[in-house]
Amino acid sequence: MPELSTLIPLLIALIVIGGFAGVIGGLLGVGGGIVLVPAFFYAFGALGYGGGQVMQVCVATSLATIVVTSIRSVSSHHRKGAVDWEVLRSWAPWLVGASALGVFVAARVPSAALQVVFGALAGLAGLWMAFGRDTARLGDAMPGQPLRGALASAVGFFSALMGIGGGTFGVPLMTLFGMPIHRAVATASGFGVLIAVPAVLGFLVVNVAQAPPWTLGAVNLPAFLVVIGTTLLTTPWGVRLAHEMNPKPLKSAFAVFLTLVALNMLRKVIW
Repeated sequence: MPELSTLIPLLIALIVIGGFAGVIGGLLGVGGGIVLVPAFFYAFGALGYGGGQVMQVCVATSLATIVVTSIRSVSSHHRKGAVDWEVLRSWAPWLVGASALGVFVAARVPSAALQVVFGALAGLAGLWMAFGRDTARLGDAMPGQPLRGALASAVGFFSALMGIGGGTFGVPLMTLFGMPIHRAVATASGFGVLIAVPAVLGFLVVNVAQAPPWTLGAVNLPAFLVVIGTTLLTTPWGVRLAHEMNPKPLKSAFAVFLTLVALNMLRKVIW
């Protein structure tokens, strides 16, 4: 059993990470995974768990939290009648299949490769958050096949590789095809379950060397439990703040922060 001197700093770091992810998620409407993965990466590394597969642990643990938070989120949106279930049903098989493929790939590549994927795509997400126009359009309605399957597969595959729930890519895509932003956010909240469940099941049978204490497969159980508890507590605080202040400048600040985090992760691979 790990000593308390090892566990206490880990638990403190996880409480801070979960609290921050909850506030940011509630305030700006961004998925927790985009915050949790780099936070796990730096926390585990600082505590001495920086092995060749540490990113697999970060990605898998983030996806495990998304199973819980996504179910809660889509249920809340459904009660308000905001979820487009037709889009969710039509995207579901592609999201599930691509997510499983993403885990298959993630389990077989080094941590540095996942760092590159996360850094590059998170950087693009940060730039879109900062400079993307809400009025930009690729079409007036959601696309049919084969484009629908291709887009859903891309969202599922790259989200599984990054440890995120799909909203980071899904919301901009749906708004580009004319879906109102609130309906896109509500619908994308359901992507998380479809992506995270098959991904977590796959990661549970992955063997990770030099993993943090109490890691099952690639899922770190203390991180999962602590982050779930703290995000459920602090997300309402973020939602309350969003209604009391203008989130636009904060969204721009977070876009800069996300871009810098992504660039730093890429820097760690290059240098």
